[in-house]
Amino acid sequence: MCAIPGRLFWGFRLEGTAVGVEVSVSGLTKSFGSQNIWRDVSLTLPAGEVNSLLGPSGTGKSVFLKTLIGLLHPEQGSVIIDGTDITQCSARELYEIRKLFGVLFQDGALFGSMSLYDNIAFPLREHTKKKESEIRRIVMEKVEMVGLLGAEDKLPGEISGGMRKRAGLARALVLDPQIILCDEPDSGLDPVRTAYISQLLIDINANIDATILIVTHNINIARTIPDNIGMLFRKELVMFGPREVLLTSEQPVVKQFLAGDRFGPIGMSEEKDEAVAKAEAEMQAAGISGGGTKDDFSEIIAQVQPNPGMPVRKAAIRHRRNVEQILHTLPTSAQVAIRNNFAQDERDIAEGNASDTTIAAVEAARNGFAEYGGFDGAPMTVTGNSVETTVPHQVPAHAAATAAVTPSAERAAEQSTEWVTPAGNDSPTQPISTTKDSGGTQG
Repeated sequence: MCAIPGRLFWGFRLEGTAVGVEVSVSGLTKSFGSQNIWRDVSLTLPAGEVNSLLGPSGTGKSVFLKTLIGLLHPEQGSVIIDGTDITQCSARELYEIRKLFGVLFQDGALFGSMSLYDNIAFPLREHTKKKESEIRRIVMEKVEMVGLLGAEDKLPGEISGGMRKRAGLARALVLDPQIILCDEPDSGLDPVRTAYISQLLIDINANIDATILIVTHNINIARTIPDNIGMLFRKELVMFGPREVLLTSEQPVVKQFLAGDRFGPIGMSEEKDEAVAKAEAEMQAAGISGGGTKDDFSEIIAQVQPNPGMPVRKAAIRHRRNVEQILHTLPTSAQVAIRNNFAQDERDIAEGNASDTTIAAVEAARNGFAEYGGFDGAPMTVTGNSVETTVPHQVPAHAAATAAVTPSAERAAEQSTEWVTPAGNDSPTQPISTTKDSGGTQG
C-alpha cells in the first residue's frame, strides 16, 4: 500500500513512500547507573498511524525516543522495527534501520558551523547519491514547507529557537522517512506556528503514510492530532492506546495532566510527599482553585484533517478498523466517546460537511474494511500499568458500529471494568502509586 507518487503538496511535490513500519516495544527498561528512568514499557506504534506520548517533565520521554533509534541501549526489553530487534542487531543493521527514521530533536540538534541549507541537505548527502541540483530542489521544498524561505543561508546561532526547531523538522523530512519522531515540535513556537506544524504533520502522514510519534506537553496537539496517545509517569507507562481511552480516563494523574491543575498526584518534582498532598487537599476542599482548565475532556473534539486536495489519510481508516476490533473491550467512557464520534461522522456525511478522509473511513467500515484486510489481523492492544478494560461480552464493534449509534444509558450501566495484566507482568496491575520514592527522573 503506497501513497501516490509525486503528489502535489502546498504547491510543491513530495515523492511518496511505502506505508510506515510498525514499531513494537516490549518490556523496555532503562537506567543511568542506579537511576531508573522507566521500567517494563510495552507498546506498539501501529504502522502508518500518528501517535503522541505525554508525561510530566523529567519522565524520560526524550530518553524513550533516543532508545527507539538506538542512540541509547536499554538494560532489558526489545525494540522491533521492520522485523529487526535493534537492541540485539549489529552496527551495520542498525545503520540501515536508522535510514527509516526522520528525527526532530528537542533542541533542533543542528550543526552550529553549517548554514540551515547545509544542515537540511546533510542526510541527502550522507545517505543518497543524488546530484547537487536534485538535493537543492528537495531542500528548498522542505525549507518552504516549514516557512524558512529566505533564511536558508543563516547559521543556527543567527536565528531564533523556534526557527531552529522548524529547520530541524525540515531536515527530518528530506528523506521522506517511514518513521518520524518529533520531540516537542511545538516548543519555542507561537500558537499560530504550532497549528501550522501540527497541520503539516497530518498532511505528511496523508502523503507518505509515515508512522509518527510526537512527544509533547501541548494538550491541544494531544487532543486533535494523534490517532493513539500514551503517557509516562513515575517510571511507568500509564497507558497507551486509541486517543479516546486516555482522554476519557478517570485516572487522577491523567486528569490532572490534561487539565493542567496543580492539585493531583503530579508535583513540582513529579511526585508529591504526603504533607504536600494533604495541604493541597485541604485547599481544594476550601474551594481554592488549582489553576487548571475546566474543559470537559469526555467530549472528544474532532481530529485535524488533511488540507483540501491532499490524499485520503489511510491511517485514519486503519485506525478506525483497529478501534472497531477492540471497542467492546474498552472502558465504558471510551466506548461512548468513540460511538459518539462515529455518529458525528455519519451526520457530517449526511450534511455534506465531511472530509474525504472521513467519508473514506466510514465507507470502509460499511464494507467491513475488505480493502484493508478485514478483521483477520491481530487486534491492537491497549497497554500500560493502569489500564482499565470492559469485560468483552458485547457484540464486536464492527457488527454494530457502522450504524454509529450511541449506546443507551442502560447498556452502558451494564458494562463493568476490571484491572488487567500488561505483557511482562506476573500479577494484576493496580493504579500507579503516587507516593514519593527514591530515585531521580530524566526528561
